[in-house]
Formats: sequence, C-alpha cells, structure tokens
Amino acid sequence: MQNLGYFQLQANPGVWTVRLDELHNSVYSIDGENPDFVRMAVTSFNDPAPKLLVKKRPGQEAVKLGDLTAPAHGIWNRLFGAKPEEDKRIHVFSIASGWLYERFLKIMMLSVTNSTRSPVKFWFIKNFLSPQFRELAPIMAKQRGFEVEFVTYRWPRWLREQEVKQRVIWGYKILFLDVLFPLALRRVIYIDADQVVRGDIKELWDMDLHGAPYAYTPFCDSNHDTEGFRFWKQGYWMNHLQGKPYHISALYVIDLQKFRQMRAGDSLRIIYDQLSADPNSLSNLDQDLPNYAQHMVPIFSLPQEWLWCETWCSRETLPQAKTIDLCNNPLTKKPKLEVARELLPEWPVYDAKAKAIEEAYRAQAQEKHDKDKDSKDHDHRRDPEKDHQHSNAPKVAVEDALRRASKDIL
Repeated sequence: MQNLGYFQLQANPGVWTVRLDELHNSVYSIDGENPDFVRMAVTSFNDPAPKLLVKKRPGQEAVKLGDLTAPAHGIWNRLFGAKPEEDKRIHVFSIASGWLYERFLKIMMLSVTNSTRSPVKFWFIKNFLSPQFRELAPIMAKQRGFEVEFVTYRWPRWLREQEVKQRVIWGYKILFLDVLFPLALRRVIYIDADQVVRGDIKELWDMDLHGAPYAYTPFCDSNHDTEGFRFWKQGYWMNHLQGKPYHISALYVIDLQKFRQMRAGDSLRIIYDQLSADPNSLSNLDQDLPNYAQHMVPIFSLPQEWLWCETWCSRETLPQAKTIDLCNNPLTKKPKLEVARELLPEWPVYDAKAKAIEEAYRAQAQEKHDKDKDSKDHDHRRDPEKDHQHSNAPKVAVEDALRRASKDIL
C-alpha cells in the first residue's frame, strides 16, 4: 500500500528473515546493516508494526515502482515462472457471516459451478466464516470438482475502522482488493453470497473492461413501483454522478493487474478515510464508495442482465437474468428465504443438494468417531483384578506413609 509502504505478512512466533523479492531487489536495497535482508522477531499478537526502510540502488534512481508491476516488464515470468494467462480457472471471491448467509453461500457456489464448464476456484475471507463452514467447504469442493481457498487480512491500524460488523464486512469487500490475492492472479469476480447464478461466468471472465480496473452492473430502471426509492436520481447523488450510472455492488469483476497498476486501492482507501470521518456518509459503504469514486477510479458498466434484483427490476425481465440477487424489497419486506422459494425454482434443488452433502459428511465423520472410540475402548480394557489392584494403589501408599509417620512420632 502506498500509505507508508504498508504491508502484512502472516507468521508464527519466532525470528524471521525478510528479503525483497528478486525483481525489486534489483532496484532497491534495504537501508540498514545488511542491504539484502533484515531479521524480525514475532513475539506476540500485539507486536508493534516494524519499519523496513529501503533505498534505490545506484543507477536505479529513475525507475518507478509502478513500472515494476506492469506485465510488460516480465514480472510474472521472473517471480512465478509462468504467465497468469496460463491459469484456466475462473476465480470467484465472496464474503459471508452467520448461518443464513453461509447457507446462501453454499447455494451460490453450486449455482456457479453448475452454470459453467470452466474450472472454478472460490476465495473466501476467513475472518467471518464459522469453523463448520471452513470444515465443510473443502468437502464440497472435492465432491463438486472445484477449488476453495481462505484468505485473511487484518484491518490496518492507520485506516479508520468500522465498529458495526456489517460495515466491517462491507469494508473488506472493497478496501483491500489489491492485497488480498496473490500477485499472479490477474482477475477475480466478486459474487454476493445471496445470489443464484444462471449465466456462464466465463463471459464475465473474458469481458473487455475497456481500461477500467473493475466493472459493476447499473441499477435497473424497469420496476416503476420503486421509483421513489431511487435516491441516486435526486439531490446530492444526482449532482455528484453528473450523468454517470449508480451501480450495485452485489457482483463485480476486478482486473487486478489494472487495479494495482493504477493504484486504485490506494485511491479508494484515501477517499474512504476522508468520507468516513462523517458517520452519516457511506451509508452503504461497499456500494457508495466505488460509485462516489468513479470520477477517479472509473467503472465499466456491465450489461443489465448480469444482475437482476426484485427491488429495481421488473418480473418481465427475470427470464433474461444471468444472476439473481436476493435483495431486500422495501415494498414487500419479505424474508430472503421466502423470496428465493417464490422466485427461483432451482433454489430448493440447490439447497437440498447442499444439505445432502453436509449430512453425508457429518454421518461419515460420526461413523469414524464411533470407530475410533470403540478402538480406544478396546485398547484400554484391563483385567478386573489388576484394575482393582491399580485402583487401591494410591490408598495403600497413603496408609504406608501414615504408618511410617506414626513410628517417627512414637
């Protein structure tokens, strides 16, 4: 991150050697006793953030840091031995917290993999998921033929933190896109947990974003009953957008190479730090922030069919929808489970499949537990006479000690 060159490394307690990677080491050296490495000790969860100062090597003063991350300079071959284009998987990112949204998340995963022939890898933020989901997700992945990986990131101390859990989740959804994923990952698609996917996301994966770092779908205009709730068409937002659309954040595509190259993450964090000083701003943090910042960080608008939401879209357009978001309708205020069963005939099918996978896994785990318990019980069986002698041993030892003590007293 541009702010003080901030970065995070996860490590167990101990003394670690930190070096610059090969590419950056050719331009920078560590400013200290040893120009090639520095030793750092991890002693607690609350260690203060250490500083690692670097300086340009002689003759490299004109080289810019941003140039080093451009693919034209061969960073992918030099760091990873392969170009990111060789990765044939589609990478999907999502966040969930709580039993209901973890249930939605399983259904989203099944709908994504059912709607594409391409291999899929899911990335989830570990911070908010239950141990049960983290245990089950790899089992689902193995059975359904996809991959899953958990990532984590600690909110930087210098960035104003949110206090309400939902807003913290929104922050993780938009503020750390440039640092959550490996450098070799060239693109990722964010999909909300409470979405059902009908279209092939390979189309999104291959879509030309026309130089923008990410792409969102604009809000629908076809549901006229909710026209009065379209806040972006009046007042402050209408003046700020200056004719640009207001986009929904339930699904978006991130070109990570472009995002990092133009330092979009730094721009978003700077704007966030300024706006979040007012508690009344960024009421929908993950959505308001990119829409507010699109004059600085441009958004490519996805075709409308890539996100259908009952609040803003008419029922007539539902058959053309490639993803359906279970958003809250201010007119009906129906629970999301009720909306899912009413609108989506495939939803109960996916739900039943997810439950079947979980129940089979739990039954298998219980069976293994019972076998292990029987085996341990068998190993610990003893001769009853020996058990009686063993149980009386402490009592006999105490009585002998008392007799010896009595003799000493007499």
